[in-house]
Amino acid sequence: MRRRELLGILGMAALSPQPAFAQQQRVPIVGFVGFATPEVDNVTLARFRKAMADFGYLEGSNVIIDARSTGGDIARGLALIDELIASPVDVLLAPGPAAARAIVKKTNIPVVAVALPAVQSDPDLFQSLARPGGSLTGFAAFGEEMSAKRIEMLREILRGLKKLGVMTNATDPTFSAWGAQTMQEARMAGIEPVRLGLTVASPAAVEEQFRMLADAGGNAMIVIRDYMTAAMRNEICRLGREMKIAVIGQYGEFARAGALFSYGADIGDLFRRAAGYVHLILKGQKPADMPIQLPTKFELVVNQRTARELGLVIPSTILVLADEVIE
Repeated sequence: MRRRELLGILGMAALSPQPAFAQQQRVPIVGFVGFATPEVDNVTLARFRKAMADFGYLEGSNVIIDARSTGGDIARGLALIDELIASPVDVLLAPGPAAARAIVKKTNIPVVAVALPAVQSDPDLFQSLARPGGSLTGFAAFGEEMSAKRIEMLREILRGLKKLGVMTNATDPTFSAWGAQTMQEARMAGIEPVRLGLTVASPAAVEEQFRMLADAGGNAMIVIRDYMTAAMRNEICRLGREMKIAVIGQYGEFARAGALFSYGADIGDLFRRAAGYVHLILKGQKPADMPIQLPTKFELVVNQRTARELGLVIPSTILVLADEVIE
């Protein structure tokens, strides 16, 4: 072969597209839309990010975590989900059943959801805990299943408790059903429940529900965990202290924000474990074959400072069980 022909062939090879293995690998994107506030979402996302780092993921280098929050605005949340889908993301991390339902209606992109209902099947989300069968997998959180224990502890603190407020997100059937379950547990304990429902995440709406409970003669409230009550967490706890109404939460951040106590699954631990599922999906596993797991860590957080403000004494039988006591 002549030298001029050889140089021409080499020049054409240099200009031709390189093989796939020689091209720069695309950095995977994990999308997150929280329907609560950035303050609330960042607490649990910190556990997720730490766990992803433990798996060897360095943000901006070999993974991008695109996290957004809506402050309780559902319409904004749906728009943000559309934006992430169009990005496109490789996996979506959903912080609860409301976000998960919104996502699976729009896309088949794999979803890892946290704090799913602990039921054997959910027609909108999964076929069974053992074999979800669709684009979603994740971690369930016992919430209402533990309501009887919360009521039992509350009765130890508030002797003679007669009326109990149950605050829920009134715009979502799932959370309304969870509230109804807690109300049934209250009736079984001989306590009259007072249904309290938020339709918008605003301080005025929260105060209206507190006034309703106070007018009914109630002095305690259990708050059902969801994006709307989470977005209003600080306001709920502040009004509880000001109006001398004992607020009981389902996860630790409520007690840390000023609730009397909280008892439930460790949500931060579920987000930590979610990183493992995201890692497996990025490596090629299918959500349909990944069992939805139950919580393994629970936490009781007691706020002694709030107890003193309310003029209450936390019995030693409860303090000895507490994972954290806020003085």
